[in-house]
Amino acid sequence: MNFVDELRWRGMLHQMMPGTEEMLDKGMATAYLGIDPTADSLHIGHLCGVMMLRHFQRSGHKPLALVGGATGMIGDPSGKSAERNLLNEETLRHNVACIKEQLSRFLDFDSDAPNAAELVNNYDWMKGYSFLDFAREIGKHITVNYMMAKDSVKRRLNGEASDGLSFTEFTYQLLQGYDFLHLYQEKGCRLQMGGSDQWGNITTGTELIRRKLGSEAEAFALTCPLITKADGKKFGKTEQGNVWLDKRYTTPYKFYQFWLNVGDAEAERYIKIFTSLEKDEIDALIEEHRADPGRRSLQKRLGEEVTCLVHGREEYEMALEASNILFGKATKESLLRLDEATLLNVFEGVPHFEVEKSQAVGAKAVDLLAETTQCFPSKGEMRKMTQGGGVSINKEKLAAFDRIIEEADLIDGKYILVQRGKKNYFLITVK
Repeated sequence: MNFVDELRWRGMLHQMMPGTEEMLDKGMATAYLGIDPTADSLHIGHLCGVMMLRHFQRSGHKPLALVGGATGMIGDPSGKSAERNLLNEETLRHNVACIKEQLSRFLDFDSDAPNAAELVNNYDWMKGYSFLDFAREIGKHITVNYMMAKDSVKRRLNGEASDGLSFTEFTYQLLQGYDFLHLYQEKGCRLQMGGSDQWGNITTGTELIRRKLGSEAEAFALTCPLITKADGKKFGKTEQGNVWLDKRYTTPYKFYQFWLNVGDAEAERYIKIFTSLEKDEIDALIEEHRADPGRRSLQKRLGEEVTCLVHGREEYEMALEASNILFGKATKESLLRLDEATLLNVFEGVPHFEVEKSQAVGAKAVDLLAETTQCFPSKGEMRKMTQGGGVSINKEKLAAFDRIIEEADLIDGKYILVQRGKKNYFLITVK
C-alpha cells in the first residue's frame, strides 16, 4: 500500500513538503504525530490524525504517537483565540496513560514487527533541559523574525478579540521543533504529520533540523485537512460539546448516533477518512446509497465501522439494540441490558416525570400514569388504550389498566418506561 496515494484518494492530504513521497518510496520510514494530552480521552476531532498514523503503519512504515506531556503544560496557540489552562504533572501522566489505551485500538504497539508503533512523551526529554541550555542550544538557531512570520502567531497578535500572545505560547513552536530534532536524532524520524493548522510548527522543526545538523539532514512535513461539517463548522462538536472516544463521556449509543445522523455528503467524505475500508468497497457503498438514500445504508455502515473500531463489536451491537428500542421491535430483555447512561441517552428527548417511591410502588397503573403523572390525559383514555393493547410498561404490554406497580417494575431500581401507542414514550424516575 502506498501511503501518499492512500491519503490522496481518501481526501486526507492537505500539504506535503517536496521530496516526501520519494523519501517514503525508499523503504520503511518513521513518522510522528503529536497529541496534546489536555484531557484523559481523545475526541473525534483527533481521529483524522490517528487514522493517518494507522494508514502509515498499514503501509509498512513505523508510526510514533507523541503525547505532549511538556508542551501540554504550555499550550499551542495554533487555531486558538485564547491561552489554554496549564496542567500539572500528575494530571498529565493520567491523561497520557488513558490516551495510550485508546490509541492501541488503532495502532499495533505490542508486536515485535520492525514497524510496531511507539508512544513517546516529550516530557521525558524536556524535564531535565534547563532554560539556559535550551536558549543557547536551540533558541539561537531560529530567529524571532522567522517565528513572527507564522500564521498562527500573526493571527493571535492581530486578532481583535485577542489579549495578545504570551511568551509561554510564543515558545511553543520552538519546543515542537525540538521534539522533531530529538526524534530525528534518537529514533531516525524524518517525517512529522499533523492537521493543516500545524504546518507552521512542523516546518519550524524541519528548519531547526537543517540549521542544527546541516543541509544534508533532510526532514519532511505532511498535513491533513481540518475536517469540517457540510455547513463549514468545526467537525466533532455537538450542542452538548465534544464527541469523546471514552464511553464515560460519550456513550457508545450516542457515539453511534452521531455518525448515523450525518448528512449524505458528509457520510461520503467521512467513510473514506474514518474507516479502513478499501476503495472498491467504499465506491460500491456510495453507489448503493445514492440509489436509495432513504435507507441511510452509508451512515449505518459508517457508524458500524467507527463504533467497532473505537468501542468494539459488543458495544456496537448494544448501541444498535438501543437504537432499535426507540425505532424497532425491542423486548424487555433488551431494555434491561442497557446501562443507566445509555438508557438516559436513548430517552433524552421524551417527557420525563419524577415521583416518590411511595407514589409508584403499590399504586395502580392507571393512577400512576393518568393522575400522578401526565402520561395520559385522563383515566378513561388510559383504560381504553390498555383494553386495545396500546399501552406498554418496560416494553411489555399492560394487560390490566389497574395492575399494581411492583418493585420489580423499576429498571435499575428507579426507572419505568411507559409507551402509549407506537411512538409516544414517557420515562418515570422513581426517587
